[in-house]
Amino acid sequence: MRIRSAIVLGLTAAFALAGCGSDAGSEVADGPRGPAPKVAALGPFVGECGHVTDDEVRDIGGLGQVAQSYKNAVGCNWQSGGLSGASITFASYRGSPLEREKAWVTTHGRPPEPITVGGRPGFAALDPSSRICDLAVQLDDDFFEWSTALGGYSDIGGNPCDRSRALAELTIERLE
Repeated sequence: MRIRSAIVLGLTAAFALAGCGSDAGSEVADGPRGPAPKVAALGPFVGECGHVTDDEVRDIGGLGQVAQSYKNAVGCNWQSGGLSGASITFASYRGSPLEREKAWVTTHGRPPEPITVGGRPGFAALDPSSRICDLAVQLDDDFFEWSTALGGYSDIGGNPCDRSRALAELTIERLE
C-alpha cells in the first residue's frame, strides 16, 4: 500500500511540475519580445579582390615583383619579396558597420580622416610613421577596405594612402 501511495504521490507531483512549465494560462500575449533585429541590405558586389587585377595592384602599389598572394571569398593579400616587404590587402565586409573598423584603426594608432571616393563616404587612416594606410569605403550596409603597408625595409616612397585611394577608385568604378 505504501508503494502505491508513493507512486501516486510521485506522479501527481510530476504532473503538477509539468503544468508549471507550460504556456497554458499564461497572461503574456504571444508576439515580439523586443525590437526585431535589423537585416542588413546587401550592397553592391565588389567582386574578387575589388575587381582589381594582380598587375594593377603590383603597379599602383609599387610592389615590383609579387612574391606571394592569397585570395579567398572575402579578401586578398599581395606581398612583395624580402624581409618586412611591402604588402597590400583588400577586404570586403557584408553587414558590418564602418564604425567598428574606425575604432580598430584608432586603437592601432591610425586616426581616421573622413574621405569621399566616387561619391561614397569612408575614411583614410595613416599611421604616424606614414608607412601604413587603411582606407575604407561605405557601400550601403557593407564596406570594403584597401590597406597598404610600405614595409619596414622597402624603398617604396610616397603616401600609402594615395596608393590605397587609387585602388579604391578602381573598385568603385567597377562595382556591379
